[in-house]
Amino acid sequence: MSVCAESLPILYRDEAIIAINKPSGLLVHRSPIDRHETRFAIQLLRDQIGQYVYPAHRLDKPTSGVLLFALNPDVARSLAQSFQAHQVAKSYLAVVRGFCADSGHIDHPLTEEPDKRIARSQPAAPQDAVTDFRCLAHHELEAEIETYPTSRYSLVLAEPKTGRRHQLRRHFKHISHPIIGDAKHGRGRHNRYFAEQLDCPRLLLHAAQLNFKHPLTQQEISLRADLDDSYSQLITRFGWQEKLTEAWRADPSISEQR
Repeated sequence: MSVCAESLPILYRDEAIIAINKPSGLLVHRSPIDRHETRFAIQLLRDQIGQYVYPAHRLDKPTSGVLLFALNPDVARSLAQSFQAHQVAKSYLAVVRGFCADSGHIDHPLTEEPDKRIARSQPAAPQDAVTDFRCLAHHELEAEIETYPTSRYSLVLAEPKTGRRHQLRRHFKHISHPIIGDAKHGRGRHNRYFAEQLDCPRLLLHAAQLNFKHPLTQQEISLRADLDDSYSQLITRFGWQEKLTEAWRADPSISEQR
């Protein structure tokens, strides 16, 4: 029997589904965009548990958190239908630039991001994209990173109501609060400061919780993934731990409070 060289943290497992806490920097599956990569969540988990797995959804490579898989094709189809019908609630933690509003509703259609490998006869039409968010805490650094003598940041809890590619990253850029660590949609100076001065060289976006009905039993399942050391240490450094704990204890759902 082969020994798995790398183990992924398992959050939940039964005969139909399995969920892991995906580390930042790990691809879910092979991608022509990252041809040099040799580590993929699908293969690592398959080798770890000794059976095939079928991803129920996707997380970007730099995003960490709850990642759900089916253990057979029928369950995979059932979960896919639940996601398509918006019957799965997803909650993300993000650190964004600036002091954002206490809460917000972003209804901003997104056009599919162009892929240089695919030739299109005409641009794709924008697709509906909706995100709700709640601000949990603010922090101000005595550091002149751009044009201001201090630099401000917010910890937000975000719920995407649709599942467009890079939706949260693009939506927070749209409202002028880009997510820290986002190389494509964020601000380079802030990203470098967090990496070099705060020892946090990652996208500060974490899929913290996933709520859904079990595809076989219809039981309500709620899965939560802890932050990694880098993200967690930043939360502590900014004095956000108490606010974050209060938010989760009260009710992590934004929808219930709108």
